[in-house]
Amino acid sequence: MRRVRYESTGGPLFLEEAPVPEPGPGEVLVRVEAAGVTLPVVRKVTEAAEPVPLGGEIAGEVVVAGEGVTRFRAGDRVTGLCFGHGYADFALLQEPMASPVPDDASAVDAVALVRGGLVALGALDAARPATGESVLVTAAASGVGHLAVQLARIRGAGRVVGAVSGPGKADFVRSLGADDCALYGDARWGEPVDCVLEAVGGDLHTPALAALAPHGRLVAYSSGGGTIRAYDLLVGAKSVIGFQMALIARGRPQLYERWRQELWRLFADGALRPSVHGEFALEDAAKAHAVVEARGNLGKVVLRP
Repeated sequence: MRRVRYESTGGPLFLEEAPVPEPGPGEVLVRVEAAGVTLPVVRKVTEAAEPVPLGGEIAGEVVVAGEGVTRFRAGDRVTGLCFGHGYADFALLQEPMASPVPDDASAVDAVALVRGGLVALGALDAARPATGESVLVTAAASGVGHLAVQLARIRGAGRVVGAVSGPGKADFVRSLGADDCALYGDARWGEPVDCVLEAVGGDLHTPALAALAPHGRLVAYSSGGGTIRAYDLLVGAKSVIGFQMALIARGRPQLYERWRQELWRLFADGALRPSVHGEFALEDAAKAHAVVEARGNLGKVVLRP
């Protein structure tokens, strides 16, 4: 089979031939039809001290179910988070991280919707917005952010604001249902909001906290790090909440499943519309990474083996 790999920090990415992996206990072997490209994976290539497998969201058809697998069998269509090589013709999924794909959805739909939607829905739940409260989403045009904007509106937010890196993304974010759009470089991001879903990290924590109204809540789910000063919290009685999807998937599988079902229901009803910025062949993985690294995507970037 083909898979994408790199040998040193920063790449380059290249395509190689490798044996088809065999599923161990509790794993399924999936013929990959779509793989999502995310900023955390891009950062692994550019920042990790040693090369790591390029995993992440995948979707496709089960070829072989390993020993002890009870929920899936050959021929089932699944999506999930791959911890090994996911940029490949075949990949392994641990059974708890896999979920079925409805008959009326494509593999690209699944990759664009499920993982990003779960993070968006989880971050929104962590913020606990009351009906009518305002929500601001950073990286609002990203694979997660564009779903978070829609979900905030669906969940009853009184005002939804998208924050983005450049003016070229504003129309896209407004088309998702955002009332306003702010640029990271603006001195102020408009009227204060009750909740911020913060996906960027780094220096953006400061303006994101400043955008909160007194007693507001910021949910941080970025892999970009950053520092938050206690004083910035004290002066407005503000809160910061950390969110990580992997902890929910492993520790609270019933909640994970409930969120997943909600996403597919909203998709089937036409209320939630995942957007795909572009589809790239495996051999063009470097081009897909460049789009995400430059924050140039409007929605999800997908690889198609």
